[in-house]
Amino acid sequence: MSIQSKLLDDMKAALKSGDKIRLETIRGLRSQLKNSEIEKGEALTQDDEIQVLMTASKRRKESIEQFKAGQRFDRAAEEQKELEIIQEYLPQQMTEQEILSLVDVVITELSATSASDMGKVMGKIMPQVKGRADGKIIQKIVQQKLAAL
Repeated sequence: MSIQSKLLDDMKAALKSGDKIRLETIRGLRSQLKNSEIEKGEALTQDDEIQVLMTASKRRKESIEQFKAGQRFDRAAEEQKELEIIQEYLPQQMTEQEILSLVDVVITELSATSASDMGKVMGKIMPQVKGRADGKIIQKIVQQKLAAL
């Protein structure tokens, strides 16, 4: 089942149950997917759908940080609920331990020896974790590992 059809089914369920936050979040996601499809000019692939959801997830995370910084904890909580709903449709996220072991394997594979190899290492890792890990976390881990060499 594609993400869009699952969103449609879940939207109908949210409408029937009266879950307003879930309903509005799903409507927003469906709108973003439709806009992306229009921009692309053809049907979205599963990778495209995941990318749209990752972007929406990233926006919510940034909003949460901003609301917390502005002492708007009520809005941060709303954004957190929306983020949790979005994450239901994303692939299972990698654990930090899985990321660490992948980084170690790639560094060894590429014989990376310093921070100047950062681009090569990131270029090799990112396609492997697409949609399953946050790029900022991976970048931080790679920097730490390369600095320790």
